[in-house]
Amino acid sequence: MDDRRVEKRPLPENTQKSEEMRDREFMKIKKLSEFHCSLFAVLAAALIAAGCKNKDLEAFNALEKDRFLVKTDRAQVKDIEDYLILVGSVKAMDEAMLYPRVSGKLLRNLVTEGDAVKKDQTVALIERDEPGVVYEPAPVPSTLNGVIGRVYQDSGANVTPQTPIALVVSQGRVRVVLDVPERYMGKVFMNQQAYIKVDAFPDKLFRARVYRISPVVDTRTRSAVIELLADNSDNRLKPGMFSEIRLVVGAKQGAVAVPSAAVLAENGRSYIFVPADGTAARREVKTGISNGDYIELSGGLKAGEELITFGLYGLKDGSKIKVQNKMP
Repeated sequence: MDDRRVEKRPLPENTQKSEEMRDREFMKIKKLSEFHCSLFAVLAAALIAAGCKNKDLEAFNALEKDRFLVKTDRAQVKDIEDYLILVGSVKAMDEAMLYPRVSGKLLRNLVTEGDAVKKDQTVALIERDEPGVVYEPAPVPSTLNGVIGRVYQDSGANVTPQTPIALVVSQGRVRVVLDVPERYMGKVFMNQQAYIKVDAFPDKLFRARVYRISPVVDTRTRSAVIELLADNSDNRLKPGMFSEIRLVVGAKQGAVAVPSAAVLAENGRSYIFVPADGTAARREVKTGISNGDYIELSGGLKAGEELITFGLYGLKDGSKIKVQNKMP
């Protein structure tokens, strides 16, 4: 056996170039194939989306464009109060500023804010400032029963009969002072009922009544001052509070009432819409007092009857409707 080694010779240059060209062509074909596949996938997705859009469009076109979506409610029997909304300030029923009777230095305060005091009770002591003369401390007495609202001076302060020492307020009952515009004065009378609302208790309405009416109208503001009286045995109403007042100017018990937004007006007449066999039927009504949320109907609708309360914009007599809520 010939054990001579076979010498490995390099391929001819032309052969190497041919293989490189084949490799490049193969890569081009591969990339082109991948591009076609991607393009096919995109086109397929586009066709599917177009099919879905066509279905959505068909469903949209199938909807009735002239049908209104509405909500309904029933007329209820309610006690309604009509009121004016005004603003005012809470004041103590009685209050007094306490002053010393002599000049000198404030020896000490005997009370602090919130302390209950009785008439003639000493709230502070004044040391008279006269050289060479010794006096007993001069008392500063309370002039009424109540509580200390403010203490104005600290011990050692120089005071005179014009210097305020403390404020005493009687707040078992409080006053609410407000201005009523001249055009509403004909609706105001003594012992008239009212409700007071303050920010500190937003869910609470405090009952009050009119107990003082000014006999004159301010020529600058064209309004008159009235005062309300309210019980404050729980001390929740504080002097100085800003308040909203609802002054009752009319009341009706057992009224047929509907939401105010359901009653429309045109040419001085009021009307509502009621559902009738898939359409809206316009019905003229007579209105009474309103409290903002509900309005009395004195004619045109009976208690328990259904009416349209939402979706009224553009609604006309005979318009097709679809009721969104189900009434019992």
